[in-house]
Amino acid sequence: MNYNPFTLSGKKILVTGASSGIGKSIAVECSKMGANLIITGRNQQRLEETLTLMDGNNHQAIPADIANVKEIENLVKQLPVLDGIVQNAGVNIKVPAKFISQEKIEAVFKTNFNAPVLMIQSLLKAKKVSKGASIIMMSSIATNYAAVTNAIYSSSKGALNSYSKVLAIELASRGIRVNIIQPGIVNTDILNAYALKDDLMAHEKDYPLGRFGSPEDIAFAAIYLFSDAAKWVTGSVFTIDGGVTLR
Repeated sequence: MNYNPFTLSGKKILVTGASSGIGKSIAVECSKMGANLIITGRNQQRLEETLTLMDGNNHQAIPADIANVKEIENLVKQLPVLDGIVQNAGVNIKVPAKFISQEKIEAVFKTNFNAPVLMIQSLLKAKKVSKGASIIMMSSIATNYAAVTNAIYSSSKGALNSYSKVLAIELASRGIRVNIIQPGIVNTDILNAYALKDDLMAHEKDYPLGRFGSPEDIAFAAIYLFSDAAKWVTGSVFTIDGGVTLR
């Protein structure tokens, strides 16, 4: 019996921020489920490294800085009609509220909010989103789990959540689904560069399931949302955080 409602066989999926961390894992795990991936990010070499980990040969890496409108437009021109899109690229600038500046706000919002909004606008205008497609926005538990110095990032992801729900309503008549994934802390290379790593590791004890997430934990949720198993799911926020927001 070959029945598998989670298969992604033949689906064409775009993953932004695929050169590392969660985006990289989503690309790799979706390839194992039969999808044809187009991956993008700013670093060509790291995108090529992601490609070497993926199953199958029907994948493509297109380097682009999606914080640049011209590069969004150039990327969209090269894309096929898509069955799935995950907007994963993101940045964070941690700063106390009294030191927030216009420059810092623009730097975070440009990548975390403006880029995915303008990417979707460009894709829709170019008719590159298929009927019945699935769009995933990568948000964060920071939208409702406050932490000092995290105001700009939290606000950018909160704005993305609100936008995504409106987008879900607007695209529902075409069968296009829009959902949000909100991870807690995920164990990626970024954690190794964290200035207060000892404090961060102590925080892991606050997670009821006993650990930070792995990139694969998030990738498996993306597989579900891309698959036909989720064809009646839209406008939902999936919090995947090991239970930390239950505290």
